[in-house]
Amino acid sequence: MDSHAPIPSVPGIDDPAVPTPPSDDPGPGAVWLPPARFAGPPQRHPWEIPMLVIVALISVLAYLACVVFVVLGDISDYALLALLLPLIVFASRGLMYASQRVNGVQMSPTQFPEGYRILVETAARYGLEYIPDAYVVTGNGQINAFASGHGFRRFIVVYSDLFEIGGKARSPEALKFIIGHEVGHIAAGHVSYWRQLVTSTAMSIPILGSTLSRAQEYTADNHGYYSCPAGAPPAMGVLAAGKYMLGAVNFDEFADRATHERGFFVTVVNALASHPVLTWRAAALRDRTRAGAMLLRPKQVTRGTGSGNAVVIPTPPPPTSVPPGSLPNGLGEPPSF
Repeated sequence: MDSHAPIPSVPGIDDPAVPTPPSDDPGPGAVWLPPARFAGPPQRHPWEIPMLVIVALISVLAYLACVVFVVLGDISDYALLALLLPLIVFASRGLMYASQRVNGVQMSPTQFPEGYRILVETAARYGLEYIPDAYVVTGNGQINAFASGHGFRRFIVVYSDLFEIGGKARSPEALKFIIGHEVGHIAAGHVSYWRQLVTSTAMSIPILGSTLSRAQEYTADNHGYYSCPAGAPPAMGVLAAGKYMLGAVNFDEFADRATHERGFFVTVVNALASHPVLTWRAAALRDRTRAGAMLLRPKQVTRGTGSGNAVVIPTPPPPTSVPPGSLPNGLGEPPSF
């Protein structure tokens, strides 16, 4: 993986200050390990399908209840609105797709060619039968990308700021991971009309809907890792620290904090989030032997040994720990929660 210059002056232009990466040739005692469970072809997170069934059943039952209320004459605005849900979902998807078609810059061999090449390679690697549409829209400083669809078409949208990490002096691997993640949503069927329809009601239920969403994000991360394993550390770096500072993030130190950061409110923040909290997500991308943590923080710190395998190591001290007496003016460790 390329090293990163602090802030290259011209995005996409090689920075002569970037050192040559070390050779990855194995040593004489190297042993080949079979790929770990989540290091091979992308798999769904084990929680995804059970949570999908639960959320879909609740949504369908809620819809049927609204139908019964209308039939019995107990009509309310909410019941009538629910009856229009299939049309509302269809129209919202159509408007979203139309907005990208008339406002976004479509990736092609002549527009954002590097992103288009990644898109084509990723679609082929995931076994898709077509190349999804891909649009670049102005990010205005935001780091984001998403996937959706309308009818038989599927598309991804990438905020323009993400392309500022794609220069050689920064991390093209991070861009490849992120595009692979979004195409993974398409490959896993997360953006189909029927899936969004049958989950639309219950997805708004706290914890329940967000748990399904987090499982889907872990599934998409499995696709991104399969597309570009080297892109996982810089992708977490750019999501955590931004497009210019990703090189300042120590991936192992960041992932270790998934074990260090504990407490009731940490658990609640993750449970209510649509995406896994970043430290847990980084820990899952580092340890490919198991699925990402859903409700309880990871308990063990691991280090990779090749082919996605990992070994458990003693929990290192918090990153801010220093020897006693090394801080000026009698400063010490902060109290624990």
